[in-house]
Amino acid sequence: MSTDPRSTDPQTDPLRPRCVVVAYSADDYGRAAVEYAEAVARGAGSRLVVVNATKGDSLVDNRYAHEDEVVALLDRLRAEGLDVEVQRDVVPDVAEAVVVAAEAAQLKSLSAAERAMLVELLHKLAASR
Repeated sequence: MSTDPRSTDPQTDPLRPRCVVVAYSADDYGRAAVEYAEAVARGAGSRLVVVNATKGDSLVDNRYAHEDEVVALLDRLRAEGLDVEVQRDVVPDVAEAVVVAAEAAQLKSLSAAERAMLVELLHKLAASR
């Protein structure tokens, strides 16, 4: 039996994510985010949840993916052997939708303070684009 910490079985590693949640927008940034999350999920043998949400406050939201784009993304990821789910919703707060998806994936229950900090961080990241 090896004592090398790098030889940890990914299925029993307590630090291995059970699920990877990624916010997806229908642009280059969203595609890059999914590519990275896909690599992390594949490396960890984890499930991938892609969140594509919109506030629905405008007639056209270029970040909200068209149905055919979502189907193509799902087909590609599933063909590559990933366990993947796409969540598409109209929500009052997109950052909050990502946090809710992460909690639903049983990653961690967040305290109100942790949730507020994470939502604020996601808002700042979105505003910086």
